[in-house]
Amino acid sequence: MPKTITPRPRSATGLDGPLASLGGLLREWLPGQRWFAGKDRPVTDLSALSVTELFPGCLHLLVHASHAPVPAPGGTPPPGDCYQLLLGLRQQPAPRLERAFIGRAEEGPLAGLAVYDALHDPRSAHLLLERLRQPGAAGPLRFEADPAAELPGGLPPRLLDAEQSNSSIVYGDAFILKVFRRIQAGVNPDLEVPAALAAQGCARVPAPVAWFTTTAPRPATLGVLQPFLPDAADGWTLALRALAAGDHFTVEARALGRAMAEVHLALAEAFPAAGPAENSRTAEAMCARLDAAAQAVPALLPFVPGLKAAFGALATCDTGPPAQRIHGDLHLGQVLRAGRDWFVIDFEGEPSRPLSERRAPQSPVRDVAGMLRSFDYAARQRRPWRPEWARRCREAFCAGYAARAGWDPRKKHALLRAHETDRAVYEVLYEARHRPDWLPVPMAAIKRLAVWGG
Repeated sequence: MPKTITPRPRSATGLDGPLASLGGLLREWLPGQRWFAGKDRPVTDLSALSVTELFPGCLHLLVHASHAPVPAPGGTPPPGDCYQLLLGLRQQPAPRLERAFIGRAEEGPLAGLAVYDALHDPRSAHLLLERLRQPGAAGPLRFEADPAAELPGGLPPRLLDAEQSNSSIVYGDAFILKVFRRIQAGVNPDLEVPAALAAQGCARVPAPVAWFTTTAPRPATLGVLQPFLPDAADGWTLALRALAAGDHFTVEARALGRAMAEVHLALAEAFPAAGPAENSRTAEAMCARLDAAAQAVPALLPFVPGLKAAFGALATCDTGPPAQRIHGDLHLGQVLRAGRDWFVIDFEGEPSRPLSERRAPQSPVRDVAGMLRSFDYAARQRRPWRPEWARRCREAFCAGYAARAGWDPRKKHALLRAHETDRAVYEVLYEARHRPDWLPVPMAAIKRLAVWGG
């Protein structure tokens, strides 16, 4: 049985008690997690922003990890991030929790206890679902549910391994709980947007069933439970299957374009119109991100003049469709196909961007550009590369989008090229830092986009 600890549910800053036991373990463990954003920035300090005993043997923590800042597109990031941790405490760790084991506390009030990531523990995952089924509070934590939704208990949990920036638990192939790891103050778009789309009657996005938040140190979204589509496959997997089988994938791409247009139309209805996009300001931000990326990845330097020409053309072209709420990080991994229908998931936007930016209205062309880049990524997963496959999918996606949206992204050439270029610059920086073997994929796009008309 896990040893019960007895701190009262509360929020506090600078709590020396639990962190005196956990600080050293977490400094070593955090940088090794897939969702830790500061892998290239050593942790210089760790402080507790909130510590709550969620249930006996499980601590909920919000910790601030400080580290030396490094330049990044869009400016230097803040010298630290807030992370959500659920830590299990046992006298002896169960063998099945070996992968989740963090270490054994050697000092402080938790000395002698084994510490592990509680999301790997079926018991903790079960109790977390029970908190969501019975809305209420635990210290600063608030658990809420849609009163119209039916949420049964006793569903077996399993933790997914595929995610990069969050942690997700599937309950009985009926629901999926996304636990956000990197926490920013405010409403997370992955709760806000699906809820608003559900109110619009948009069936392309699974509606939130339950969620939990915190009031301290500032209000923020911590996790969202949504229906799970057990028979669905993500677009990336389907595209690679099509490539392996020699299939064109154009029928699916056209249907996906139409589905994405439906989501954009629903978003425009759900959130107030923002008016025309400010192309000149957008171009300036793109140039700033390019300059920062070129400093970090010197391979970009020869292409900077041509890429800036793409951004300059954006400043003088027509404004295109009005700015509105968008997905913000659209690619084939963010869409699911179940039966003949496409669904769109993961509305967080790019996790590295500030939350205020991710929630701000932007041109829907940005989403279109993200999906077009994803087709290119898929086509370059094996040699020989399949540029013609990508071109046909891009055409089909845009045609499907135009048929439903009432405007054609292909006729907004300068606008689309600028947003695709900005996305490729982001990809170069990401691959250079996390997957150097993949760097040739976005660099091939950079070489094409640096030439006017590319």
